[in-house]
Order: sequence, then structure tokens, then C-alpha cells
Amino acid sequence: MIVAVPVLLVLIALNALYVAAEFAAVSARRTRVREAAEGGSGAARWALGVLDSSMALDRYVAGCQIGITLSSLLLGAFGQATLTLPLAGVLRDVGDMGQASSVAAASTVVLLGLTGFQVIAGELIPKSVALQFPTGSVIRTAPPMRASLWVFRPLIAVLNGSGIALLRLLGAPAEGHRHIHSPEEISLLIAESHDGGLLSEAEQDRLDRALRLALLPVRRLMIPRTDIVGAEQDWTLARVHQELVDTNLTRLPVYEGTLDRVVGIVHAKEVARRIADGQTGATAREVMRPIAQVPETMRAEQLVSELRRQRSEQAIVIDEHGGVSGLVTLEDLLREVLADPRWRHTGEDAPTSLPDGRVRLPGRLRVDEMDEWVGVPWQGDSDTVGGIVSERLGHIPAEGERLLIAGVDVEVEAVEGVTVKSILVRPVVPEAHE
Repeated sequence: MIVAVPVLLVLIALNALYVAAEFAAVSARRTRVREAAEGGSGAARWALGVLDSSMALDRYVAGCQIGITLSSLLLGAFGQATLTLPLAGVLRDVGDMGQASSVAAASTVVLLGLTGFQVIAGELIPKSVALQFPTGSVIRTAPPMRASLWVFRPLIAVLNGSGIALLRLLGAPAEGHRHIHSPEEISLLIAESHDGGLLSEAEQDRLDRALRLALLPVRRLMIPRTDIVGAEQDWTLARVHQELVDTNLTRLPVYEGTLDRVVGIVHAKEVARRIADGQTGATAREVMRPIAQVPETMRAEQLVSELRRQRSEQAIVIDEHGGVSGLVTLEDLLREVLADPRWRHTGEDAPTSLPDGRVRLPGRLRVDEMDEWVGVPWQGDSDTVGGIVSERLGHIPAEGERLLIAGVDVEVEAVEGVTVKSILVRPVVPEAHE
């Protein structure tokens, strides 16, 4: 019995090794392992080869499963063979039990004891360590796993082949293990990379904004219909040229009668070339190019593919009723990803801090861009600050009206037509908000 204890501990240690290796392999980040490999670690280079190949990772996990199964079976069999009879003798002497009952009781105690100890020391503890330190765990377990995969190679081939055949028989795809992360997990990885000094704050912000494109609808990027400057299809090139000069734009959408019937787009270069050739009297219809049309519910990440498919740099945004709700450009998308949020609005459209501690916010400022100016998020169905104010008031705002939104004092400063041009807010003090 004294000799049996070290053997049992070795078997539990082997079980812990394979459990840690499996969980570390499926949770380790290849970038961290690659850094260790580039630093000269041979174990890291071998582990990186496993993580970079779905087939190799599949064999690796199969080897871990075989190791766990074999060590568990050997632990149970060896423990029962070496501990049951000595313990049964103790029970007979202490409890005055018969031969059969003492053996049965000893067998049960050994089984429960070994199972509990194995679950704690061979499963839970190594799993927790591997999940907390996946990179170090996968590198440290690489040498014994490399040897184990060589020993288990015949078993892995048979079991993996049988599993693939069964999956095909059931009509399920036989795919290897892969590292797949959701956008939320990727965002967490980006945050941890920033905390670890691998990414600057600006780089982290840009990557987070790029991930948010999966959720951002086109309507939040577009120029609203009220701000679209277009050209009637019958305008002469001389008039179109003058409109381009007056607005300092390089492209104009061309419409037929009303902006709800946009038929194309004219480029300043094409207009200038035609005028230089003496075609001043030509019309916008004669020089216009096709323009893409997209629904306002389309996600921003899909916009690039759609613009490429329709070979356009701008797109008319169509609402659910078939009318034009705005205009979106490739520049708007790039600005969303690359530009600092504080630089997206300039001139009259820029939030401004006032001497009395309040902040002037443009009515068209997006709700998701205002947190840093106000201190608390605003909730509502509208996409802009002005829309939220109108939504809360329940009517068209008038200049000078005041209201409270999420604990923030709001005053309507200017109204243009039926839209809020600007508001004045007193930001929530960060300490008080926390």
C-alpha cells in the first residue's frame, strides 16, 4: 500500500497534465505563443505549429483525450487492486464486518475517494490554471505532449478516423478544432493588448470602432436628405460647375424632378473635362454615372462590399417607404473607423465647451458620440441628439425650452425649421456619475 500511493499520485499528475494541455491549447492566443517562439523557445515553436493547423490541433486534442481516459482507467484499476483489500482488513478489524461486506465497503470508499481526489487535483485545479495562464501552460506542456502524441499515434489515427467516418455517416461536417472568437471576445482581446502595452489608446479605439461596424446601421453614417446638395438632370454643365464651386464638393447626385428620384452622380473632373472640350451646354444626364442605392438598415460593414459590387464611391440611402433618407460615402465609412471622434465634427457642427461650464452640442451629433461630452448615455429610438430631445418633448422643440434627460439639464438653443440645430447641456460630473 505504501508503494501504491506514489503510483496513484503519478497517474493523477498525468491526468492533470492532459487536462491542462487540452484547455490551454483551445484557449491560448497564437499571438502570445508566437512572441515566445520568436524569443527562442523551442517548445513554443512546436506549440505554435499545433495551434496554426486545425488538423494538428485536432490530433493534439485527441491525444489529450486518450491520455485522460487511460490515466483515469489505470487510476481506478490500480487503486482498486492495491487499496481495496488492505482497507477491507482494517474495516473487518475495526468494524467487526464480514469478508464480503468489508470488501464491498472498502471498494466503495476507494472508488469515491479516488474519484473525488482525481476530480479536484486532476481536473478542476489544472483546468483553472490552464484557463488563467493559457500561454505558459501550452508551452510547458508541449514537451510531454509531443512525446505522448508519438506514443498515441496509432490510437489517434484509429479513433480520429472512426469519428470522422461516423460524422460523415450522420451527415455532419467533419471539421477540425479552430480558434473562433466572437466580436465581444475580440474586443476583450484588444483591451487586454492595450493594457499589456501592445496597442496605443488610439489604436485600441480604432479597432473597437471597426468591430462596431458590424452593428452600426448605414443611417448613422449618412448625410441626411435635408443636407444633400444635388443637380437636376437637365442642368447644363456650366450650372453644375457653378454649383460644385459654390458648395466646394467634388460630386453631386443627379435627380429627376425631386431628390426621391436620384438617377446618377456627376464628378467634378468629368464636368471640368467636358467644359474644357467646349461642351458647356451639355446636360448633367449626359455625363452622369450610376450611383448605388442601399437600404438604411444595411450594416456599415456590408457597405464596402456593396459599393465595390456597384462600382460606386457613394450610395443613396433608401428608407422603408422607398424614399431617399440620405447619402453615404466611402469617406464617411473611413472617417468612422480612422478619425478621432472629436475631429469628425468641425465648425458649427463641433461640440463646444462654454465658459459657464455648459457644452454646446449640434443637433445632428450622434447619440453614441456624445457620452464623452455629457458624461452619461442617452437612451431612445432616435440616432441624433436633436432627435432624442424631440422624442422626449413629444413635439417640435422651440428655442429656449428646457428639459431633463438622464439627469442632464438640457436647453434647446437653436431650431432650424422643424429640426434642432443645437442644444446646451450641463455635463454630469464624472465623480458624481460613478
